[in-house]
Parts: sequence; structure tokens; C-alpha cells
Amino acid sequence: MTQTPPYQVTDPATGEVVGTYPFATDVEVEQALAASTAAYEEWRSRPVAERVAIVKRIARLFAERADELGALITTEMGKRPEDAAGEAAFCAEIFDYYADQGPALLADQPLPGHPGGRIQSVPIGPLLGVMPWNYPYYQVARFAAPNLVAGNTVVLKHAENCPTSAMAIARLFADAGVPDGVYRNLFATHEQVAAMIADPRVRGVSLTGSERAGTAVAETAGRHLKKVVLELGGSDPYIVLDTEDVAVAADLAWATRMSNMGQACNSNKRMIVMEDVYDEFVGALVERAAAMTPRTEADADTEFSPMVSRKAAEALLAQVQDAVDKGATLHVGAELKENAWFTPAVLTGVVPGMRAYGEELFGPVAVVYEVASDEEAVALANDVDFGLGAAVWSTDEERAVRVADRLEVGMANVNTPAGEGADVPFGGTKRSGFGRELGPLGIGEFVNRRLFYVQR
Repeated sequence: MTQTPPYQVTDPATGEVVGTYPFATDVEVEQALAASTAAYEEWRSRPVAERVAIVKRIARLFAERADELGALITTEMGKRPEDAAGEAAFCAEIFDYYADQGPALLADQPLPGHPGGRIQSVPIGPLLGVMPWNYPYYQVARFAAPNLVAGNTVVLKHAENCPTSAMAIARLFADAGVPDGVYRNLFATHEQVAAMIADPRVRGVSLTGSERAGTAVAETAGRHLKKVVLELGGSDPYIVLDTEDVAVAADLAWATRMSNMGQACNSNKRMIVMEDVYDEFVGALVERAAAMTPRTEADADTEFSPMVSRKAAEALLAQVQDAVDKGATLHVGAELKENAWFTPAVLTGVVPGMRAYGEELFGPVAVVYEVASDEEAVALANDVDFGLGAAVWSTDEERAVRVADRLEVGMANVNTPAGEGADVPFGGTKRSGFGRELGPLGIGEFVNRRLFYVQR
């Protein structure tokens, strides 16, 4: 049965339904697949320099339209205006990176010891992207940019609450000169997504979303032998081994947790702090959380935005309440106000058996753990099913490196919340998914690494 309601913009700050858009019909899905398949033959045959020139124009338009694009997602999912415009601007960097570096990354590689052998990187065909709401532009950019340069075509199914940004991306691509069929936006249902994955014309699928969605997509893709890239979130550890200034350390930890209202896959969802600074660290977080007020037009750093929806805020509250009911301490926050406004919270005393211990808390809740040794920190960090990112902090870099080296994650960081940039690969392990996006690895996920051998 098709899910309801259809694609709809509901301002999480006010609860106002701003616009509703119908699901794609099966005829429209077929038209998109046919167009993508037909366009692929022409797009792949173009010299990479021509594809790069178009991708460069995409980058320029993202930069030029950053403010107007940002306004759309502030309404769609509540992102603070400054961050919303910044997200669109960052997309320009991603498209620029692949336009500049893509040709070299796709160039034939010699096969040592075989003068007539080389490894080619050739496109594989139409791809399906299933994208989430938390970064409506960035998520699309990191999937589309490398694949357009590589010569693949893209059919994009965006989150149901992001129709206006999805349409804006499609318009931007068309304005940049992307040929018809090379990029198609579809307001598809879950059933239509499954049918497209099964369709032999679709050669691969990339999903960023929940563990549940990833399981469904991977199952269908596996049944039909399709390449799949999955980024399924995480419960990233943020380990503070020591610090010269607890207040400064807490400032950065809190700012990191509050980014995008905690609705980021690689947010520092579990802060693991050494016992000698733990009490002061928790106190500093509580002080910062208590000082937060709802966002106004001033859009200050001490103001918080609404979460994406009332439903998401209620789900987060249930996780916090479960922990409190089982003995955890809620120091501040976790008050569900009108619409999707959820006050930032600090939670301690979380132990196994509580939902907050093993589940991802996708919102503005800082969970803080106290540990007495590096060994205990590593064990706690690895004691979840997720494995996306991690950060380790210490004035002794070698000590932090030793700890970071033992973490079961796709991205281990020392003395920084995260290594970030269009040129830095992103992805995880364990139940956080598999595959990589961005950087030199991102362009290799959906290409055929073909051996080309001439006997000499």
C-alpha cells in the first residue's frame, strides 16, 4: 500500500502545511527510467571535458543561489538560515572538486609488469539515489557530482518532506545545461523505489537514511544483483581523554552536538569523558544547554531551531523518557514544546538495557559517559552496532592516535570533531553501512574498474 501523505512541506517551526505534491504515477516512473537509459548512451560518450564543463556550471549556480536555496530547506526541515545557505554553498565546492579532479581520478591506471595492461574506470549506467531530509542539498551533491562526471545518469528520489528543494535542484541542473534525462527528480513511493531497483535498466543504488530503509534497499538490491552504497547513520563516540581547558572543550563538544539540531549522521552522540574532568565537563554542557533559547530572526549561536517534525521530536522524547524511567539522569532540557520545538538536553547515567545506549539519538541530546581508562573508553566506544565516525581528544597526540586506531569506525579523527571537505571520503562500517562518498573514493563506487589488456 502506498504511504501517505504525499510529498508535503510542513514548516516545523509553525506546523503550517506550506505545499503538497502528488506522488509520481507509474507512467512517470517509466518515462524517467526510459529517459535516463536513453540519455546515458549519449552522456557516457561525451568527452569528459564536456561533462566537466557542465558540472562546473552547476557549482557556480549553487554558489549564486545559496541564499534562495537555503530559504527552502529552512521551511522544509527547520535548518537555521545561516547553515542552510552554507549547505548550498558547500555543494558548489563538491561539484568544483569533481570537475577539477574527476578527469585525473578516472584516468586509466597502468598495470605494473604488463605494458599492454591498464585499469579503466568506465560508467555503468543509470543510477537511483534515495536521499534523506537532514542535508537536502549536500546529500544529493555528494552522490550526483562524481557520477555525472563519471558518465552515469541519475534518477533521484528525495525525502517526502523535501519536494521544493528537490525541484530546485532539478531546475538548477537544467539551467546549468544538464541534458534531459541525465538527471531526473521523481516523487516516488516506496513501492516504486523497490520496482526501480529491480528494473534491469537501473545499474546501482545509493541510499542515505535509516537502518530500516537501508535494510530494505539492500535486500532488494541484493536479490537483483545491484551495486549499492549505504550510509545509515551512527552513534559516534567523542572521547575526551584530557584537556587543558574544560570550558573550551565543552564549548566545541556542545557546538558539534547542536549542529543541525543534532540531526546529523556523524554527530557526537556519545561523549565519553575521563573521570578527572567528567563532572566539570557535564556541568559546562548543562550550563550551555540551559542558556539555549528558540530561534528568532537574530539566528544566534545560543538559539536552537525546531527539529524536522513533531513526529521526530516525539520519537526522541520517548528514547529519553525510556532512559530516565530506567534510572538515567536528565540534567536539563528534553521538553517538547509546540510543533517540533524540542529543548536541548544533557543525559547521563545511560547503561545497557536503555534504548539510549544502543539506539541513535537523532536530535539535540548530549549523552555523556564517565570512564576511568583508555581501555574502558575504547570498549565503550565500540560497544554499539554502528560504526560511522569518531573523535578522540588529548593534549598527548600519540595517546589519542593509539585510542583512535582501535575504534571500529569508517572515519577516525584526532583532535577535531571530523575531517571534512569535498576531498575527504565519508562512510562507515558495521551497521552504519558500506561504501564511500566524496574525495577520491567517492567517484569509484559506481564505475566499472575494467581490465583492458593488449598482448604485446
